[in-house]
Amino acid sequence: MTAYQDFALLYDELMDDIDYYKWFNYIKDIFKKCDKSPKSILEMACGTGNLTKYFCEERYDVTCFDLSDDMLSIAYDKLGSFKNVNIIKQDMVTLNLSNKKFDSIICACDSINYVTDKNDLLKVFENAYNHLSDDGLFIFDINSYYKLKNIIGENTFVQDREDIFYVWENEFIEEDEVCNFYLTFFVKEDEMYERFDEVHIEKAYKNEDILNYLKRVKFKEVFMYDNFTFDDPQYESERIFFVARK
Repeated sequence: MTAYQDFALLYDELMDDIDYYKWFNYIKDIFKKCDKSPKSILEMACGTGNLTKYFCEERYDVTCFDLSDDMLSIAYDKLGSFKNVNIIKQDMVTLNLSNKKFDSIICACDSINYVTDKNDLLKVFENAYNHLSDDGLFIFDINSYYKLKNIIGENTFVQDREDIFYVWENEFIEEDEVCNFYLTFFVKEDEMYERFDEVHIEKAYKNEDILNYLKRVKFKEVFMYDNFTFDDPQYESERIFFVARK
């Protein structure tokens, strides 16, 4: 089953511990630190629009896209009342918005890790570069190599909620540098439980590989920050933010 197919229906409930407002404010802090006041924003892999909503509320001119029809359907319902958002279906690897340029491009919540082929990752970076205005910022984050290998790694997580029970089993494959997530959901429907099974794959990228690809694309400055701070990443950092200036 394709990643996020049935998961889209459960996404917001399962991800209710993610503080999207914190994410939004951190990105605004990056804008301030980089002396930027963007008006137009492109959000890659927007999912159900949880982060998008905050940019819309602050009247940025927002274009957002995702590859999942199910995710986009929920995003349309959530963002439909805003006049300053354009919601479209696109793949970040093959992104083509003609000659449209944006002041900033954002890709949040470790969506970059879902690009599991390094050549495709280079294409994503090229697409971001080509759709940025001069001096624009490309901001994204990743689950670190350390986190995917050592924190998620070979572990299994179980959560029992009122209407959902799920098991998240993980397998880190060293030679491929990927972490497979095997997700099994049991969703209560009346007195019965319906089962959903999905497999998600995240690529474990080393920081130096990300930096090399961004430099190959000719971004003139690249900064790395540890998990919602402006500190340098450490060996045990679990989430790393990258800021690339065109």
